[in-house]
Parts: sequence; C-alpha cells; structure tokens
Amino acid sequence: MRRLLLALPFALLPLAVAHAHEGHDHDHDHAHGSLGAHEHGVARLNVVLDDKTLELELDSPAMNLVGFEHPATSAADKAKVAAVRSQLEKPLALFGLAKAANCSESDQELESPLFGDKPAVDDDGDEHEGHEHSEVHAHYRLTCDKPAELKSLDLTPLFKAFPATQKITLQLIGPNGQQGVEATPAKATINF
Repeated sequence: MRRLLLALPFALLPLAVAHAHEGHDHDHDHAHGSLGAHEHGVARLNVVLDDKTLELELDSPAMNLVGFEHPATSAADKAKVAAVRSQLEKPLALFGLAKAANCSESDQELESPLFGDKPAVDDDGDEHEGHEHSEVHAHYRLTCDKPAELKSLDLTPLFKAFPATQKITLQLIGPNGQQGVEATPAKATINF
C-alpha cells in the first residue's frame, strides 16, 4: 500500500517550491539554527489526486504535534501521544475537503518512534549530534466518489489541531498538474 501513487515524480517540484520561496527572507530560522529537513514548526505534505483516489502523506517533527520529541515515559506524555494519535487517525477531520466529493477513508498508516515504531535513520545516517529528532509520518488513502468536486484542500483544521505547526510545505499532483506551495494558518486553502 505504501507510496503507491506518491511514487509519482515529485522530483519535478523543487523548481515550483523554489519559486514559492522567492521574495521571502528565510534567514530568521529560530534560535537553534537550521535543522534542514527537520525544522520545528514546519511540516511536509504530499497530495496526489488520481481519478477517485486521494492520497495524503504528512511528515512532521513530533515537536509540532505533541510538543516534545523524547520517548513518552510519564503518564502525561503518554496521554498526549495517545491523544495526538487519535487525532491523526481521523484524516477527514484534519483535512478540509468538499463534502460533495463524498470522500471516505480507505487506508491509513501512522508511524513514529513515539508510537513505538523503530526510529528512522537520517539520510546521512547520523543521529543529529547525539539527540534524536522524532518524526511523525501519516499516510492516508481516501476514495472520493465525485473527485471533480474537489476544488481545494483546506488545512485550517490541521493548523488548529496542531498550533505549533506554523508552515506546511505542500507538493500536490492533481488534474491541473503539479504544484509546490507553502501553506500557513493565514493561507491554509490550496486549490487543486
């Protein structure tokens, strides 16, 4: 099931994403400097609409969702992880889709060291200078009876559910081709 449609050529999108960055000054990185692919407050979302199948793949630092990255050992931390997992298990509540499209969930996969999964090794094989950066990976497959009704994707519910998420780098492949955009709480609706 994993990455069936998402194996499509997202390699063509860096130009679109680079264009989205033009005119923005991103040197205001945060006090702890750039973390490359793992940047607190920033999540990545890949979206593919192919006929009646809508796939969404969300990757986020755990800090954005649960507020910490260490293993959950206290009762409070375990409760927070369970609550976040419960929220992530309801994609139709996190992603605003046109009701007329009649989308229903057909499959999902959630992974994170916080959920008891083995931590993923970074691309460079390093452990980030001795401390682990936990990621949360969510992959959803939805079936939409009337995909032509899907005019936009509203990420407002996702931003509201996880307010530490300040920006989502989105790559979308749909009926109108590919696009790369940045969504923020103030600009949370993306057109297909």
